[in-house]
Amino acid sequence: MLRFNTFDGAYLHGLRWIYESPQFRVAPRGFASRENLGFCFELINPLARLSCSPERKTNIIFNFAEALWYLSGQADLEQISYYAPSIRKYSMDGRTLTGTAYGVKLFHFGAAAINQWERAVELLKEDPSTKRAVLQIYDAHESLIQDNIDVSCTLGLQFFAREGRLHAAAYMRANDAYRGMVSDVFSFTFLQEMMASQLGLKLGSYFHYVGSFHIYEPDIPAVERLLSAAPPAAEVSRTMPAMPEGDNWAFVRSVLRYEQELRHGRHRFTSASLAQTGLPSYWQQVLALLEVYRQIHHEGRIDPRFLDCLLPLYQRMVVTRWSPLLSSKGEKS
Repeated sequence: MLRFNTFDGAYLHGLRWIYESPQFRVAPRGFASRENLGFCFELINPLARLSCSPERKTNIIFNFAEALWYLSGQADLEQISYYAPSIRKYSMDGRTLTGTAYGVKLFHFGAAAINQWERAVELLKEDPSTKRAVLQIYDAHESLIQDNIDVSCTLGLQFFAREGRLHAAAYMRANDAYRGMVSDVFSFTFLQEMMASQLGLKLGSYFHYVGSFHIYEPDIPAVERLLSAAPPAAEVSRTMPAMPEGDNWAFVRSVLRYEQELRHGRHRFTSASLAQTGLPSYWQQVLALLEVYRQIHHEGRIDPRFLDCLLPLYQRMVVTRWSPLLSSKGEKS
């Protein structure tokens, strides 16, 4: 199996493999794409879960927002579409998402509303050697819905407690190599870290398994620019800070409450008020990123002074993606 220390390494390798040596050229539902079957890799350090290439302009705020949306266990379109308006096209009723809303599957699966997360925690505590800590995401009913435009790309997640570390595996029926994988690996390693902290285990490796690994033809020019660009400097940190030790659920619930207030424009943060939340610095940083997006969405610009409270890695990601909004004349995005 391919092994990488950083997601950037796996990401660029996978893109180059499909771009240079596609096995198939297909057009499911009319979307032309280059496809390879059977891609997998091990990410040795799941904290290096970001693509830091300046050409990719990774949206770290959406990455956190999506992971938090999963942890909320909700399927509402309003919350996630605030960070990614284009996702509205995947809703069949204009209010909710079905396949994309992984949180519902994780915490309220099926008619019995099974909390798969808590069951996995129980299994791993009862028998650390278990191979049954599986969280199913794809539901067979999804393929029975006529003209379903939102089918889960992820089949499921699996956790392994081995020698004091929590390893995780994600199984994908399909993965967009340029766009989707960036968000998926971020979210799934984030969930892995949440689970590890809750269980009091160290973070182990992350394994990513894909059936159909593909690039959509309209993204080929962007892939070419990315592959031809110089890699990020070796001294540039790609590793995110670690979550606080112990159960982080109380912090997540607090962040979700603040997120709702920020999203609706009923709250704003300063560097001083972040500290007053009483949250650990890790989660203060998440709130700081959500405040940056509040500024983008509600004010059409970013206060450059506020960026000083961000970690250098997060600050660099924000500046790379939204540098035009750092001026007083920035337009609303």
